[in-house]
Amino acid sequence: MCGIVGAVAERNIVPILVEGLRRLEYRGYDSAGLAVLDGDGNIQLRRAVGKVAGLDKKIKASPLTGKIGVAHTRWATHGGVTEANAHPHMSGTRVAVIHNGVIENFQPIKDEMLAKGYEFQSETDTEVAAHLIHDLLKGGMDLLEAVGTAVKRFEGAYALLVVDNEDPDRIVVSRVASPLVIGLGIGENFVASGVPALMPVTQKFMYLEQGDLAEIRRESVRVFDTDGNEVEREVHEIQFSADAAEKGPYRHYMLKEIFEQPGALADTLYGKVSNNKVLPDSLGPQAAALLDKVENIHIIACGTSYHAGCVGKYWLESLAGVPCQVEIASEYRYRNVVVPPNTLIVTLSQSGETADTLEALRIAKESGYLGSLTICNSAHSSMVRESDLVMMTQAGPEIGVASTKAFTTQLMSVLIVTLMLARQRGMSEERQAELVPHLYHVAAAVEECLEMNDELKHVAEDFAEKHHTLFLGRGPMWPIAMEGALKLKEISYIHAEAYAAGELKHGPLALIDEDMPVVVVAPNNELLDKLKSNMQVVRARGGQLYVFADKAAGMVDEPGITVISMPHVDRLIAPIIYTVPLQLLSYHVAVLKGTDVDQPRNLAKSVTVE
Repeated sequence: MCGIVGAVAERNIVPILVEGLRRLEYRGYDSAGLAVLDGDGNIQLRRAVGKVAGLDKKIKASPLTGKIGVAHTRWATHGGVTEANAHPHMSGTRVAVIHNGVIENFQPIKDEMLAKGYEFQSETDTEVAAHLIHDLLKGGMDLLEAVGTAVKRFEGAYALLVVDNEDPDRIVVSRVASPLVIGLGIGENFVASGVPALMPVTQKFMYLEQGDLAEIRRESVRVFDTDGNEVEREVHEIQFSADAAEKGPYRHYMLKEIFEQPGALADTLYGKVSNNKVLPDSLGPQAAALLDKVENIHIIACGTSYHAGCVGKYWLESLAGVPCQVEIASEYRYRNVVVPPNTLIVTLSQSGETADTLEALRIAKESGYLGSLTICNSAHSSMVRESDLVMMTQAGPEIGVASTKAFTTQLMSVLIVTLMLARQRGMSEERQAELVPHLYHVAAAVEECLEMNDELKHVAEDFAEKHHTLFLGRGPMWPIAMEGALKLKEISYIHAEAYAAGELKHGPLALIDEDMPVVVVAPNNELLDKLKSNMQVVRARGGQLYVFADKAAGMVDEPGITVISMPHVDRLIAPIIYTVPLQLLSYHVAVLKGTDVDQPRNLAKSVTVE
């Protein structure tokens, strides 16, 4: 959500800033801008509504060069999508600021600045930061001290980059909740909200901690903690190349990432099982001892990750016999949660920086939990650093806003954790030997689903002109129906809802008519006959059914019912397998509708503000 790039170098950094913004486009945004200190010591500002390409066009029409500067893609919070509200924001001609996140107490600071004669050019909360820092500089502080003083007054979650044309050799940055990473070069240094922005210029990165303040110069980087002490932050070398985030032969990142799932799922499994046994020590050296004590599970997540947690509840209670409660993070953090004895909190997040989930984890650490486990795709994220146990999903870079491989690898990870808990709670080696081989079959079954791509492209034609769709599932397939509905609404903008199929008669049946496609996920399990009865209720009212059914279930096309034949898989892994064709269906519907598949309107890849 929003993108930040900054650079201090001996070369012209404008192309680096623009390319960095391009590489962060997947995060979601509605305007872009940059501020560069030119050779005459003036801050040059360029901003544009819309895509980074629009900003690049402005720069080409009115070229600028400089060796220090900051750039930003904005996702609107305070104030509409206008050029005046786009970042960077300036105070006079001296200070330029870019900002991710929200300054919650901006109004009293704004009133104070107005009383001092400052004029505001935007509706944003960000502009108060520029004026407050400018005011502190006028009072005699240097830039580092001014930023450090200002951020102590701000409430909320944010990351700030500040440039002062009277202190032209450094960028000062502050990180409170919203992630920032410093890229280290030779005679040049960089800063960004995400590693992909800087992959073309460095592979060495330093992750700022919560509350850190830093100054970035060409030859040095200094970091200060919340107490003002200068500290060292570990330098990491990132192994994947910039090419890993390129589309290659695929039309969209989302399609590429759907097709990357067999490899990602195999990578996620690697090192966590051996000889038909799960390996708890892969979570960390203290994992087995901690898992031995677990009597309850609380799963905390948002969006797609929440759906993975909901599937996990079925697995954990049926296989490991552990009571499990699944919470939406934005709700969890604002209610009084009863924590039973020996409860493990599990956070699910692709980025490891999801604002509500991260804050829930921090609250939980003070709430009497036995311990914490995060399942995450970002090895150096805040959640990974702040959790007792960690399982990495190994999905690799995911650029499309609508999550695909990050979700299925989360499902795989939750299933592995379930079997680890079951083992610690006495599951026999014989039972493990029955279940673990199904994990090895996941990648091949997903490959088989990907061969359905052309069939699903044809099925998608029935949805492209519809305005509503209903998704149905039972048991652990209900959250998969929820995920299928989310994918369709995210990228095609078709209103979609998901229900447990047994709830049809409790309201949703009123919506059924011949213009309402109904998608059913129907693996060959103990609930199949119940599900068939639900389908007949829909068919009797003219509903058009699209049934994803196990090929061993014996279902065939008939008037009003289109059957999409699925690979025969064990019910244990069915939630992972049935996710993939729902992703392909949503993708092809969105392509037919001509929407922006990779960057759907109003959405962001990583939600780093509340």
